[in-house]
Amino acid sequence: MAEVAQVVNLKSLPEFKNEPWQDFSKAEVRRAMADALAKVRGEFGREYSLLVAGEWTKSGRTFESRNPSNPSQVIGVLQKATPELAAKAVEDAHAYFAEWRKVPAAQRAAMLLKAGDIVRKRKFEFIAWQVFEAGKTWPEADADVCEAIDFCEYYAREALRYDAPPAVPQFPGERDELRYTPLGVGVVIPPWNFPLAIMGGTTTSALVAGNTVVLKPASDTPVNAAKFVEVLLEAGFPPRAVNFIPGSGGEIGDLLVEHPKTRFISFTGSKEVGLRIVELAAKTQPGQIWIKRVIAEMGGKDAIIVDSECDLDAAVQGVLVSAFGFQGQKCSACSRAIVDQSLYDEFLEKLKAKTEAIRVGPAEDPENYMGPVINASARKKILDYIEIGKGEGRLVTGGKAIEHETGGYFIEPTIFADVDRGARIFQEEIFGPVLAVTKARDFGHALELANDSEYGLTGSVYTKNRDKIERAKDEFHVGNLYFNRKSTGAMVASHPFGGFNMSGTDSKAGGPDYLLQFLQAKSIGEVIA
Repeated sequence: MAEVAQVVNLKSLPEFKNEPWQDFSKAEVRRAMADALAKVRGEFGREYSLLVAGEWTKSGRTFESRNPSNPSQVIGVLQKATPELAAKAVEDAHAYFAEWRKVPAAQRAAMLLKAGDIVRKRKFEFIAWQVFEAGKTWPEADADVCEAIDFCEYYAREALRYDAPPAVPQFPGERDELRYTPLGVGVVIPPWNFPLAIMGGTTTSALVAGNTVVLKPASDTPVNAAKFVEVLLEAGFPPRAVNFIPGSGGEIGDLLVEHPKTRFISFTGSKEVGLRIVELAAKTQPGQIWIKRVIAEMGGKDAIIVDSECDLDAAVQGVLVSAFGFQGQKCSACSRAIVDQSLYDEFLEKLKAKTEAIRVGPAEDPENYMGPVINASARKKILDYIEIGKGEGRLVTGGKAIEHETGGYFIEPTIFADVDRGARIFQEEIFGPVLAVTKARDFGHALELANDSEYGLTGSVYTKNRDKIERAKDEFHVGNLYFNRKSTGAMVASHPFGGFNMSGTDSKAGGPDYLLQFLQAKSIGEVIA
């Protein structure tokens, strides 16, 4: 294992603060971003190996990661893990766990803080990788990178806190304590839409708690993950603690989940895949001696309520950025606007005008507010939902793919009005720039409509009425609820993130309970002689 002399303690660290975003209106910041884009372009097409059992490895099979703004551009060439290499990764991670778990939390936390600092120093470069590989615009990519830094800083502090838990009441004649210990091998399966923040957060939370990790990155954004694994190694994390195995979910996903030495699975993605993981993990395999944990975040069908007593312009802006930021490809994105009937027509008029002013094009151009959707399959799915929507509501604006000389996967921001609560575009997650607008009779009806969903991730309410705010706090059934602000943009520490119902296990990433997902408590009582 790499030697890391530095250790940290909680008292010596400053209070956690969120990493500040860049101001791209400043000339020097734009120049730094342009330089980073040029640097990253120079690395296009590089090949990235697997990291299995502490060794960089090639499988002999590769796949390409491409730029969704310009699919002719190959961002990187990735080795594709075989089932044999995936099994080897789990087996070796299990073997190495006995050593890694004994590394003091103060040392693991120091590694994680160093990783965050490395990303901070290379921030523009990491922003550029997201612009090209994920199709994120500059501000969206910046927010993602800042969140990844936040996770490093926050989880390092949390690991130290759990390493020194409060004393328990002492039973007479005993010396009693409660310790938190790591679990074992964690399979981490992150999404493509937050290729540094969620991928990094789910990986580092498990590592800093003392677990070993097998990371299977999203096939659309594996280069971002490869770059972060390089950062972890530079920061001192031992190569055997984190395995990097990009590959086909259909080929190695079930194997990783079902392996008897897999102790937990941390997954972010679709409801369908998440539920399959829950089902597979629940079945005990030969040789398995534990009940596997599943930490799952599975999406949403998020609603913003626009009440009769609101700042209408603020509500329009909040819906706009929540629905169309990063092309609606966020589990927290607003895909349902539920608007009081007294404001309905004016709301639609204002929203239509602002939506039609949105510029769509390649993400590397800072003048574009929206970039591409992630791939051709996603574009087809979204366009299919738009066709369904044409039969379920009134098309207000948008509704078509945008042809561009780069061949990117661009779609117009699309709004449907007069959508019934039983419509598919009201109920089903689309994961694209498509908004369904529905009329509410009053605030109670708006809450009823908002809760008419199998999901329960995020929601927002625009109102100036304090009684309605208090009522929504009690009755709006979501894991993350906001008032008079957008439904996206949860901040680490301030807004622990995770949803109810089919949105997942409500594990609250970036919150004080999150590391408990990767720890188990040992109660110890010793008779005093």
